[in-house]
Amino acid sequence: MVGAGVAEARPLRVMALDQCADQYVLALRPDAELALSPRADDPDAWLREAAAGRRRVRPTLEAAIAFRPDVVVRYWGGEPRLLARLEATGVRVVTIADATDFNGVRADIRAVAQGLGVPARGQALAARMDATLRDAAPGPETPERSALYLTAGGFTAGKGTLVDAILKAAGFSNAARGPFFAPVSVERIALFPPARFVLGFFDQTRSDWRGPGRHPVVRRVAKGRVAARLPAEALTCPAWFAADAAAMLKAAA
Repeated sequence: MVGAGVAEARPLRVMALDQCADQYVLALRPDAELALSPRADDPDAWLREAAAGRRRVRPTLEAAIAFRPDVVVRYWGGEPRLLARLEATGVRVVTIADATDFNGVRADIRAVAQGLGVPARGQALAARMDATLRDAAPGPETPERSALYLTAGGFTAGKGTLVDAILKAAGFSNAARGPFFAPVSVERIALFPPARFVLGFFDQTRSDWRGPGRHPVVRRVAKGRVAARLPAEALTCPAWFAADAAAMLKAAA
């Protein structure tokens, strides 16, 4: 088990290199000595309240040397020099993969829980996610419906994205034609308005405040067609709370 040799002397030390990693370590090892990223309590962090009072460090080699972590968890954070030094000195580096469906999220939960030495907690967290997905699933009487996901910056998400999995989990077909993330023009929305919109990241009022998604034409087209507004905190990380986004979508629709 990770940290078995040091657990008798001191708590396990875990360093998170980005906001997504913060969520995983707060959920799975709140009992460890944590060094969280500077964004751990930002408004778009799912567990921002749990981050209150926790140590924050910049994801730098200097900070890692000072903290002396046993395990480092990352999604995208950490520059190559830092990661190479950590691995060379025997620190376990656990990387959260960019999951595009809920099977991928389950794999991430298992990998991080194993890396932190708490596989049973990972199983419990995955089970909680699966229970949320069951609650979010549409009933047999639910009519077929489609929606276009749109961010304030004017992007949508097609097949091969976790957003697509969220839409399907709540019983929606994805109106985006292409795969992955792609921009949607104001003109296209005006000429070919979707039946419904699922808006994401619009709660971040200072983000993309002049983005295509906030254009007056888009606002007019979307009036009366918004199935749900999903908060940024549920969309910023390939994690268990993507299931909560599906539940929010079902409840709002």
